[in-house]
Parts: sequence; structure tokens; C-alpha cells
Amino acid sequence: MPVVPSEFRASTHELPPRSRRLFGKWWRRQSPARQDRFATLGPLVSVLMFLAAIISAFWYLRSEELEREHESVKRDTEVTQQQIRLRLIENQEQLVRIAREITTRAVDQDEFLGQATTFARERPEVVSLTWLAADRAPRVSYLSPSHTFNGSRYSEAPEGASAPLPGPAVTKSEPEWAFEAARDLRQPVYSRTYSTSNGQPVFQVQVPLIDRSAFAGTVVAEYSVEALLRYFVPTEVANRHGMTLLDANDRVLASTTSRAMLKNSERPSIFQDIPVAPVGNGLILRGLGYRTSIGLISNTLFWMVAALSALTVWMLLGTWRHMRRRLQVQSALVAETNFRRAMENSMLTGMRAMDLEGRITYVNAAYCSMTGFSEAELIGKLPPFPHWPPDRMEENRRLFEQELQGRSPAGGIEVKVMRKDGTQFDARMYVSPLIDAKGHQTGWMTSMTNITEAKRIRDQLSASHERFTTVLEGLEAAVSVLSVQQSELLFANRSYRLWFGADARGHGLLAGDHPDDEIPVHDGDDSVDNLSGLPTQELTEAGSDPREVYIESLDKWFDVRARYLQWTDGRLAQMLIATDITARRRAEEQAAQQAEKAQVTSRLVTMGEMASSVAHELNQPLTAITNYCNGIISRVQSNAIQTPDLVTALEKTAKQAQRAGQIIHRIRAFVKRSEPQRQPSQAHEIVEDAVELAMIELRRRNVAIHTYVAQRLPVLMVDPILIEQVLLNLLKNAAEAIDNAKLPPPRRNIELRIIPRHTPEEGGVIEFSVTDSGPGLKEEVLGRMYEAFFSTKSDGLGIGLSLCRSIVESHRGRIRAENLYNGHSVVGCRFSFTLPVDTTHSSNH
Repeated sequence: MPVVPSEFRASTHELPPRSRRLFGKWWRRQSPARQDRFATLGPLVSVLMFLAAIISAFWYLRSEELEREHESVKRDTEVTQQQIRLRLIENQEQLVRIAREITTRAVDQDEFLGQATTFARERPEVVSLTWLAADRAPRVSYLSPSHTFNGSRYSEAPEGASAPLPGPAVTKSEPEWAFEAARDLRQPVYSRTYSTSNGQPVFQVQVPLIDRSAFAGTVVAEYSVEALLRYFVPTEVANRHGMTLLDANDRVLASTTSRAMLKNSERPSIFQDIPVAPVGNGLILRGLGYRTSIGLISNTLFWMVAALSALTVWMLLGTWRHMRRRLQVQSALVAETNFRRAMENSMLTGMRAMDLEGRITYVNAAYCSMTGFSEAELIGKLPPFPHWPPDRMEENRRLFEQELQGRSPAGGIEVKVMRKDGTQFDARMYVSPLIDAKGHQTGWMTSMTNITEAKRIRDQLSASHERFTTVLEGLEAAVSVLSVQQSELLFANRSYRLWFGADARGHGLLAGDHPDDEIPVHDGDDSVDNLSGLPTQELTEAGSDPREVYIESLDKWFDVRARYLQWTDGRLAQMLIATDITARRRAEEQAAQQAEKAQVTSRLVTMGEMASSVAHELNQPLTAITNYCNGIISRVQSNAIQTPDLVTALEKTAKQAQRAGQIIHRIRAFVKRSEPQRQPSQAHEIVEDAVELAMIELRRRNVAIHTYVAQRLPVLMVDPILIEQVLLNLLKNAAEAIDNAKLPPPRRNIELRIIPRHTPEEGGVIEFSVTDSGPGLKEEVLGRMYEAFFSTKSDGLGIGLSLCRSIVESHRGRIRAENLYNGHSVVGCRFSFTLPVDTTHSSNH
């Protein structure tokens, strides 16, 4: 009779008498095995239920806490929104009163400025107050002195608040949108938030000026979103919760918490969003709440209960496993026997056991399958075995005697095996002794593997290696492999041996190492690890970028490509492939010489085209010199000149001669052939020289030029004559375009601007732009204008713009052209090019 566990006896005492009797009958009907299972599962279920109750209690308390925190965040958010709303409504009423006084002529511009000063002083959230006319022109503007952005006064903008500018609907600014809405609706309108030039978020309220039912402009008040949140969030609210103002795109405009906290953390689980009235237009006030109590995972009591429950469950499961262990051991023995038999039958390696006399005592299924003989045909056989080929009997007998004597090599023996059908295959046999439980040898175990396919693949690999070596030997490029640790030349093809011999020094020359150094040193090179001399990138990738190396002893240039690889013996090696590029280098040198000649030719052509203008420019000082000299001679002959008058006339004559000499000096310096020489240059000096030469052509064509050069520009590392040539060519082309278009005098002008820029693609650059008011360029010309010998002028050579592009790109710059439009009409053209800044000299300046 099985014993009822105490846990079940205690639980049955709590049941009514009838239930106890029914439970006792059901329990006695169960088998002993099922009673043991129930006795184990009962306490286990009780422990799990207790753990579930603890988890539920913790979860309920956490939900209550979240609900209370959410209500607190909602209440504080509504209080803050009410504070901001009341302030905005109060400000709006004051602005309506000011607008009413403006329309009734009770306030002029000076009085408006005084009221604006008082209005902004009492309201720190107001950035500016502006009186706009109906045509959007600012009448009076006041900027609050208390607002600074990024260390600079916001009031540096003379026009006050961001002025509305008319434009297409797609690109309409927020001030323009609010201006039109106030004009159409005849009531105060709040704009959407936007960023100032300093990146500060603001929004506007525009109150219309209605003069006898006519729209007379607006009164614009610009609010700082950050100041609005700073001054109107109650202190007790800010201490409890974070308040954030967001736009319609869920972008944070201002917050009482730090930006780093908002950026580094996800959205809090407790938050409340309320639109900011009366602004609307997507401005949202969000209250943020954070849990202060520890969660379920961080609760020590919870983990203590969980640990005790897990310990109890583990002990119960251990008792249950101990009860089943005997049955499991018996089942495991049967399974192990079946497993070993199945493993032997599924192996592809043939197994053969022999006694000490050489008699076969065991073969597995794979051995029978490989030879074609059955187990009955092999067990009990003595040599010669049926799978020995007749023509290899003596050899197999010798190997068999060696096997019985225990002298078989550890790497196995390669033999020929004959199948039952007479076919043969290659096999490798490994022999090991059979040792019984007492440590005595009882025989030999032989394993046999079919290596026919592996041998065929090995032969193919050998042939492939031979073909690969033949290809490498036939290459015109030098291929060499050098061991990194031992500096030993592991491989060199015919071209390498022809140029450098069988010495590893040629590999070092190609790799850029000094021939006298045993170990190359790479100080300061981040691509090489100084401790081991290895590249810091993965060895499976190609090494460095292709390099061009000059070998003085051969008078040759080589294009060298390097990579690291693992040699056949496991050593780390460096492989170099060096291609002779001497012919290409010489061609490049000739092309550079031709480009230099083209630059000089272009300057000479430019001066030839400006010959008449130069003659006219020189004619004026020469004529003045002639007139002064003739006048002096006549007055000296008649003794009608005094010494002061004579000195004055001679000074004027010298000044005109100096002017003519400067013109000739500029032209000679411009067309003089010289080697390209890059030097630290100032942009304003290059512009002055180019404009002085261009003025000769511009005066002849009656074209005005407006030049703007930004202050304190960084230093350029350029050839100033070449950059001057580019500027002169662009200015001359602009003047010709304006003159050929027969434009009236008010439109005959060119704008030259030199400003610093910074782009993600080019970094810090200086931009030179030449803008004209000519007819622009046609689309087909825009695509071909940089082609050599392509020109739109009947007498043009077509090398000007092509040469300009070559000069700019040789200085690592970019040149571009674009038409300027007014609607669908072309109103001009702009050529611009950029030059990179010399940061070394800029830092020194």
C-alpha cells in the first residue's frame, strides 16, 4: 500500500468529509508510478502559483505608480499650457491696442518705438516688435536687447524680425505666410515656428492694421520659443517634471531638461502632449515624467522570492530525477549499443580487425561495401586476402608483415585494393593496436579510406599550379613575395629576376624601403603598426593604394600594388606586383609641357584680342605726355613759365609716364612665360591684378564692374598668374556677352564676388564668382563649353574655358556655370570656381 505524502494529507484535511472520501478513492485507484508523479508535481505547482502571485502583486503596484505619475504629468502640463496661453492672449490684446492707435493716427513712428520698448522690456519672451506697411516694408522695428544667440547680438539684423518676402507658394516663408493670412482674414495670425539665421526657434504673431476697411500693414511681434518656456513654466512644475516644446515634425524646439538627455534617451514612457493655444500650427507642449521607484527586475525582494522558489523547484525536480535514474540507465545501455552499431554501419571508412596471427575477426559494412566482398567471405581469412590484386601480391605481403610487426608509418600506407568485380581503387590504410581491458594487445585494427578522388584532385592541383607558375613567369610585370619576419624572398617571376636578380633588395626598393635598412621603419604612419611592422587593416584586403616608384638604377617608373597573404607554410608574406609605367610617365610629362604652353598661348591670345583696347588705354597717357612736353617747350622758349609751374607740369608728365609704364608692366607680367609656381597668395591681390587688366577691355565696351572681396580671407596655395588668367578670361567673356547683346547702360554691369564657403564635399574653400546680365548660355552650350576647340564665337579658338577648367582642377578646385532666371526668362549667367584653403598658412595667419 503506497504511503500518501504529508503535503497531500494536509491538503485533504482542508476538504469537506465527502470530498475527502472521493479523493481517497481516486488516489487509491492510481498506480504507484502515477502517485509518485502526482506527489512530485503537487508541490511544484504550488511553488509556481506562489511565484505567479508575487509577480502579479509587483505588477499591480507598478501599474498604480505609473497611473499616478501620468496624472501628475497631465496636471502639470495643463497648468503650464494655461500660463503660456494667458500670457499670449494678454500680449495679443496689447498688440491689438497698439494697432488700433496706429490706424487712428494716434501713434507715430517715434511713439510706436517708445511703446515697443516698454512692451518688450516687460515681456522677456518678445524678441522684436516691427511695424510693417502694406507692401511688407518695415516702418519701425525694435529688437529686444536681452536676446543673444551663440554669443552674438540678435539685433545685428537691421530689419528687425524676419521680414516676409513674396515668392512661390512652395518656398513661401513662415513670416510671408502669416502676413498674407493676416491680410486676408483681418485678424491676428500666429505663424508656424521657424529658425533664425542663428538656428534659434521663433514664431510670429501678426496683427493687421485696418484703416477705413483697407489693409494698411501689420504689427509683428516675434517670440522666442526658448524664452517662452523658460519664463512661464512654474518652478514647482519644472522641479517635478520636464517640459518640452515641439513642432509639427516632433522636433524639440526648447526644453527644461538638457539636450543631451533628450538626445541620448528614448521617449519616456510617461508623457502628455497638449497643443499650445492660441498659437496652434503644430506647436505642442509635452510634459515628461520618469519613474522614481525601482522596477520589478531591480527589486531585491522579488529576486529573493524567485531564488527560493527556484531552489524549491530544483530540489523537487532532483528528487523526481533520482526516482527515474535506474530506468534511464537501463534505456541508455540499450540505446548506446544500438547507436554504436548504427555508427559502424554508417561510416564511410572501412574498419577491419585482425588477431595477432593476421586472421580477420571483424569488418564493418563500409569495408564490405568498398571491397564488394560480404562479411562471411572475409571473416576468418588469412593472407593472401581476396581483395589483394594478383600483380601486387609480393608488395602487399611485405606491407602486411610490416603491419603485424607494428612498424607501419603514422601517416598511413597507400595501397591498391581490388574489388570483387576486378576493378581497383587507391586506398590509404592506418593501423593501430587493439588493447583489451587488462592492457594486453589482442590484435590490430585497420581503417581504410578510398583516396581515388582525392588523388585525382591532387594531380589536378599540381597541374594547375604548374600552369599558374607558367602564367606568372610570362607576365611582363614583376611579381615577388617576401617573408615579413625573415625578410626572405619566397617567390620571384622572370621579369623580377631580369630587373633585380634573385635578391630581396629589389622587393624593398619597390616597397619604398631604404636599401640600407634591414627592417623598414614607419614612424607616424597610421596604416602600419609600429610594434610589429604589419598593416593595421585586415590582411585579407588589398594592402595600400597603388603607388608609383622610381628605381634610379634602372631609370624606370613602376606602378606597385601590394597585399599581405599567408604563405603555404603559414608564414605571413608580402606580395608586390610592379608594372613598368615609364612610357606613361613620359607621356604625362609631355602632356604637362603642352598644357603649360597652352596656358602661355591663351594669355597671348587674350592680349591679342585686347590689343585695340590696350592701344587706346596707352594712347591717353602718351597723348597727355606729348601735350605737357609741347606746352613746356613753348612756354620755356617764350620765357613765360615760372619754376613752380614747370615743376608741376613735369610732375604731371612723370605721373602719366608712370601710368603708361604700369600698364605695360602688367601686360608683360601677365604674358611672360614662367614655370608654374604655387605660393601662398592673397585673394584680394589676385583680384586687383586681374581687374586692373580687365578694366582695359571693360572701359572699351562701356561695361561697369562691381567687386566684393570678403575681409580676412584665408591664404591660398596657388599660382597667382594662372588664377589671374582664369579671372581675366571669365571677365572678358562676360563683357563680350553684354556688349554683343546690345544691352542698355543700366544693365551693362558685371559683379565679381570672392567669399569663403564650406561644403561637405570640398571642405573649406574660397569661391570666385563672375555674374553678368547677358543673354545666358544655351543648354547645348552648357554641356560642351569645356570641350577643347569648341567655341560659340566665330573668331574664337575654343581653348579659353577648357584651359580655365584645367587650371582650376589642377589646383584641386571645381568650376561651374549656370543661367540666372527671373521666372522663365534668362536674365544673366554666373561662372564660379572654388579653390581649397591652405590650412597650414591660414593657421599661421
